[in-house]
Amino acid sequence: MTLSNTGSILATLTQLTQLNRTNVLTNRVKDLSIGEFICLLDFITAEFQQFLRAIEMINNEALETMLEQIMDAFTLKIGQILKADRTTIFLVDAEKGQLWSRVSQTDKSKSRDLRIPLNVGIAGYVAATGISLNITDAYNHHLFNKEIDEIPGYRTKSLLCMPIVSSVNQVVAVVQLLNKAGDNYFDEEDEQRFRDFASSIGIILETCQSFYMAARNQRGASALLKATSYLGKSLDLEATLKSVMEQARNLMQADRSTLFLLSKETGELWSKIASADGKKIMEIRIPANRGIAGYVASTGQTLNIPDAYKDPRFDPTTDKRTGYCTRNILCMPVFNSAGELIGVTQLINKNQGSFTSSDEEFMQAFNIQAGMALENAKLFENVLTEKQYQKDILQSLSDAVISTDLQGKIVTINDAAIALLGCPEEHLNQENNRELWECKLIGRYVWEVVPIENLQFRLTDSLKTGAKHYVPEQTLRIGVYFRSKPETGEQSNLRSLNSLNGVFILAIPQPHNPDVYLPWNESDWDSKSVPYLGKGQVETIERSINLTVNPLTNPEGKVRGGLVVLEDISREKRMKSTLYRYMTPGVAEQVMALGDDALMIGERKEVTILFSDIRGYTTLTENLEATEVVSLLNQYFETMVEAVFNYEGTLDKFIGDALMAVFGAPLPLKENHAWMSVQSALDMRHRLTEFNKRRIFAAQPQIRFGIGISSGEVVSGNIGSEKRMDYTVIGDGVNLSSRLESLTKEYGCDIIISDSTKQLCGDRILVRELDKIRVKGKNQAVKIYELIGKQHDWVDGTTEKFLELYHLARDAYMSRDFHKAKNLFLNASEIRPSDRAVLLQLERTQNYLDNPPPPTWDGIYTMTTK
Repeated sequence: MTLSNTGSILATLTQLTQLNRTNVLTNRVKDLSIGEFICLLDFITAEFQQFLRAIEMINNEALETMLEQIMDAFTLKIGQILKADRTTIFLVDAEKGQLWSRVSQTDKSKSRDLRIPLNVGIAGYVAATGISLNITDAYNHHLFNKEIDEIPGYRTKSLLCMPIVSSVNQVVAVVQLLNKAGDNYFDEEDEQRFRDFASSIGIILETCQSFYMAARNQRGASALLKATSYLGKSLDLEATLKSVMEQARNLMQADRSTLFLLSKETGELWSKIASADGKKIMEIRIPANRGIAGYVASTGQTLNIPDAYKDPRFDPTTDKRTGYCTRNILCMPVFNSAGELIGVTQLINKNQGSFTSSDEEFMQAFNIQAGMALENAKLFENVLTEKQYQKDILQSLSDAVISTDLQGKIVTINDAAIALLGCPEEHLNQENNRELWECKLIGRYVWEVVPIENLQFRLTDSLKTGAKHYVPEQTLRIGVYFRSKPETGEQSNLRSLNSLNGVFILAIPQPHNPDVYLPWNESDWDSKSVPYLGKGQVETIERSINLTVNPLTNPEGKVRGGLVVLEDISREKRMKSTLYRYMTPGVAEQVMALGDDALMIGERKEVTILFSDIRGYTTLTENLEATEVVSLLNQYFETMVEAVFNYEGTLDKFIGDALMAVFGAPLPLKENHAWMSVQSALDMRHRLTEFNKRRIFAAQPQIRFGIGISSGEVVSGNIGSEKRMDYTVIGDGVNLSSRLESLTKEYGCDIIISDSTKQLCGDRILVRELDKIRVKGKNQAVKIYELIGKQHDWVDGTTEKFLELYHLARDAYMSRDFHKAKNLFLNASEIRPSDRAVLLQLERTQNYLDNPPPPTWDGIYTMTTK
């Protein structure tokens, strides 16, 4: 390919570029003379000027008007040339599958768009096929469509409809001429005359449309860039809402725009809009499943409605009330980065025409940016809320909490930490005092102002490796200096720390001389001006604390700081260690909160008492050494006490090989105390089974126990002397539980509960009624039951049959039908020959058969021993 001396240099370069021969121009330029080079520059300058004019045209907002003027001029001239009474040029709108034309009326402000579908009517047929139609009698032609082709009040006789094609032979427009002058028909000469200039018109219209689309895209892209750049800067949700609505309206050239946000909690769409006078912003809310916006929110689908009043989802109530006329609507969903719908944009009444698929594309891009902006605004709002929330949590903690950066410098410190370091609470509540302490502590290395042994090592290790440290019972020694008024002499340097009267100042003892204290431990001052304090000048404080050092990590798991927690246990540690031996930590904390006086006062309470004792303890331990006995009991009680604590029981005491537990004291339980005690007993049964399994492997004898449980009113409190006191409970319920524990040997079972406990547990448990007894020393009789398990525990068929026979036998026994009772007890004993409760009942039944009881007999068995 050779370059010509004339013509479009840039067009030739474009061809060369497509062939990867861009060096041709360079090779040519190097051999040009100065005059030839100037000439070449003139050619290229002319080309660029054409491009500049094209760019200027694209950026000209009047381009659409220019296209209309060209259409008007062509329409007029074609009608003159072909002597038509009426001429219309329809442009092809491929996006919507329509032909459209701007129909000018007498009042230019009321010019309207005329749109007809492709493939319908004569113009539609020509546009779709590219075939000309010359019709002499329009009304009798099969393609003539009165709804499309007929002009109201006008009689069409002859008709010539011809296509206008582009440079790539695509139909870009259709010219329709009606009624040739003089009642003549359009002929082949008219058709040929039209063809003579149709190709030129096609290229002009194609170029105009291309410019129009380019300009439209340019304006849309510019508006989108402007809108999204503003959205990216805003982190205020209300400002973002206002910006989104305004930018969307400008972008789409719509009359109105609204952005609705979805509230999942209330199931509503809400937005903030200006009031009628524009003076204030008001909130509106609509159900998220009603109307156009509700449909889009429910389905996530776009709605592009060209005629709102023809859509059944449109509610015209607002239009009727305000006098506004809604013509067309574009309503689209807004999603967040996770693909969840968070809102809906609604545009009403495009300034010209209706919303197109290109509008949808632009709005979709805008909504993506709007969704991100809204998400960022919501996240920022959440961050502020969370920051305040965390600050409130930090201040509400009773433990001292200090956060640090990666160097170990203090970032935040709560009031409890400042109080731990010696600032009294009443002074801490004064803003100036808090500001002083925060000013002196924040930004300092934490170990400089919290002198705990190895704190620097532990925190540094946590920051570097992510290790967690918990060190109980550390010692914190500090001093506090109070300056009530300005002083003179030796204290003049100290005054420079703060000019206010009545402030507390932290003083740190020096490692080399613990009797010398340095205010705020600011040792980097000039040694001559450092106001050291003597031991007599400060109030010394020594605290016992539990130290926790943990790393603070980001979402990726990387360490971004440290957390130092100081739990002051100076006052409580001895009491805690004592209480933890008898009750769960949660109960112990509540008891401690009540104070010692609460335990000293005697109270009547409804509780459940559990007694547990090892069976055959003497035989079991007679061949063991003393150390082995102690080891065995410790192992046994360790697991049994866990069963008590797991169900919020309080360990009352150990009595040799027995233990006594209380459920419901010293504090009431949230759950039924009887049910908690029963669950604890069942857990003990399970733990004993596991405990014995280990003893089997060690060839050691098995352990059995008996448990008695009873519920009732007791008196609780600290009982004893001033020198030695124990918290305990006393009452009939305690005595009965002890008796029931003893009865487990006589009835041959491991757990016996009283009727009061059974009634409180209701249908939660499966039991077997053993007897109705009167314990020694009491006149009132009680029913007692063997605890089999929980109601829904699996029971085999044999056991079910046994229990059925046993209960029928007991009913017969209590009804004085001793013959029937005997037979049923015998049947039950065939299933369980060694069941001691059955054998005991058989013995009594036979005795009553031989010696019938008196008429006053009530079936109660009176115990003669404890």
